[in-house]
This record gives sequence, structure tokens and C-alpha cells, in this order.
Amino acid sequence: MTRVLIISASESDLIVMREAAKVLDEFGVEYELTISSAHRSPDRSVKLVKNFYGSDGKVIICGAGLAAHLAGVVAAHFPLPVIGVPLKNKGGLEGLEGLDALLSTMQMPSGIPVATVGIDNAKNAGILAVQILATSDKNLERKLVDYKKKLARIVEEKAKQLSSRT
Repeated sequence: MTRVLIISASESDLIVMREAAKVLDEFGVEYELTISSAHRSPDRSVKLVKNFYGSDGKVIICGAGLAAHLAGVVAAHFPLPVIGVPLKNKGGLEGLEGLDALLSTMQMPSGIPVATVGIDNAKNAGILAVQILATSDKNLERKLVDYKKKLARIVEEKAKQLSSRT
């Protein structure tokens, strides 16, 4: 059963959004990765969301740059958690570095929340999706505990290496 839907607003953003997919693969969570745009293909976006919800999907991750309305449009049609990944624009609007997308994604109107991760941080979106699913899946919860312990061990090892060099 596909539990997470990852929607990239454009093909050029897939390289970033695949980071969420890698996390879901690591945790054994089934997902679908697709492309749809809130502006260029709004009907497709709504249909994807409604079909996903009808198939018992649980979490949607949306990545978009510039105006970044995709996560908000999805959240308006999906009653379960939506995670927004604001993306840097790769199309020539230099200087904003994704801040436009960050503000568009996180400044949702009351009643339509979107959990928002850092700019281009689809990996954290994947981890957050796993954490959400783990609230009702003990196997995923155990995997998350092990993952966090691994992160702590890596820091301890790096600290030990550093102190041995000084």
C-alpha cells in the first residue's frame, strides 16, 4: 500500500525530491513519486490528491519553488498531513535562494496547515513522513529509534576523532 505521495512541481526539482524517496526506501515505506504543478496542471494535482486519499494514503510531501503554492493547494484538498519542501529556483531568479518558496509554503491561512522543512531539505521531509507514520506503526518507530541512535554514534565518533587529532 502506498503510504506517502511525493509530488514535485517540476522535473527539474526531482533531484532534490528524490532525497525524500531515498529516506522512505531506507525505512521500507511505500511511496509514489510524481510531477504535478499547482499552476500548470491544477486539475491533475487535485485528482492525484483525491485518488491518493481514496486509496488510504497517509502523508503527502510537496516540493515547489517560486510562488510554491503546490503544498497549500494539496493541503486544501487532503485532510491528512502535508509536508512542504520549499525549493530554490533553478530558472534564473537569483538572489532569493528559495526564500520566496519558504515564505509561500509556511505562511498558510488558518485552517490549512502545511508542515514546512528547510529549503531544498527533502531528506527531512522524508524523515518527518516516517515519524508521522510511526505514530501508528511500532516497526517504523523502532527503526526511527535505531536511526536516531546511529546519528548520535556518528557524532560521538567524529568528536572522538577530532579530540585524538588535537
